[in-house]
Amino acid sequence: MKFTPILLSMLLALTACSGEPEPKQQAAFKVDGERITLSEPDKATFLKLATVERDPGGVLRLPGRLVWNEEKTVRVFPQLGGRVQSLAVDVGDTVKTGQALAVLNSPDYGQALADARKARAEAQVAAQALDRSRQLREAGVIAEKDWQQAEAAAVAAKAEGERAARRLAGLGGEADGSYVLRSPLAGVVVERNLNPGMEFRPEQATTPLFVVTDPASLWIQIDAGEVDLAHLQTGEPLLIESRQYPGERFKGVIRHVADFVDPTTRTIKVRGEVPNAERRLKGEMFVNALVELPATQALRAPATAVFLFGDKRYVFVEEAAGSYRRQPVRCGTERDGWIELEGVKQGDKVVVEGNLHLLKFFKPLAADKQAAK
Repeated sequence: MKFTPILLSMLLALTACSGEPEPKQQAAFKVDGERITLSEPDKATFLKLATVERDPGGVLRLPGRLVWNEEKTVRVFPQLGGRVQSLAVDVGDTVKTGQALAVLNSPDYGQALADARKARAEAQVAAQALDRSRQLREAGVIAEKDWQQAEAAAVAAKAEGERAARRLAGLGGEADGSYVLRSPLAGVVVERNLNPGMEFRPEQATTPLFVVTDPASLWIQIDAGEVDLAHLQTGEPLLIESRQYPGERFKGVIRHVADFVDPTTRTIKVRGEVPNAERRLKGEMFVNALVELPATQALRAPATAVFLFGDKRYVFVEEAAGSYRRQPVRCGTERDGWIELEGVKQGDKVVVEGNLHLLKFFKPLAADKQAAK
């Protein structure tokens, strides 16, 4: 018997319609409340576990910047206007206290010098007149009123002479008519902002003419987070790391912790001091500040173990091979990829990779319960 192609197709279609339906595949997992059990746990290679442990301590690493030690730094501004006549030092030069930095041609200084000399001369003349008046008073030649006037004039002349002398001393003392700008402390010239022939006025000066500092001691400025505040105490030691010196650490100490939090960055300003006798560290270098952290009783796990479901945080805890419990937790400080946890026990094994794959099986179940209600 011969079958045409059309007839053969119709017979095959009828056979397919009358066949038994294929049985549904059994689910590879089972969800029971907060637990999920895998039917073939040996094939769940996508799951990675980690053990909950006590916080062993470690190192708190904070970014910082080295700056000049302001307690050993001075910015030299002019007290008088004038023209730069000559320079006595340059950047990098070591200077002593009182050493000349620059010589200025200043009319204001010339006026102050003239005032001091005039006041000194007038004080001398007044003292001589007072001495003569004393002799005449003792001889009964002058009246008491004249003596008192001579005494008052001598006191006023002396006071004016002292005022002019103090003014001149504040400008560096007497000289040959040129105003000498001197260093108030010993150190190294790290900045110079003037050149010969330049004119300036003190009321217009916004940039110091010279910056002198002692680079044997630097400050480190640190921006710390609020969660790090408990580990930063005045007087505690610091270690400084720099990419310019790999493998080396420099010792320092915390000198000040700010009393307020920056409202914009939510950070706290911390200042430390770093000895730098060999001058290997430089101002404005970016470094890392390291603070040793002691071991605590807090429990921790890798931060990747925690996931958010609704408005709560959970981890999956392994109860047996292929069986995991969704456990709510409270999270603490996160540091170096680890996070402090409450709600788990030491030694618990938690899922750190693949937890979101397990979580997706809970969502349809939750939706079904809501629909049933």
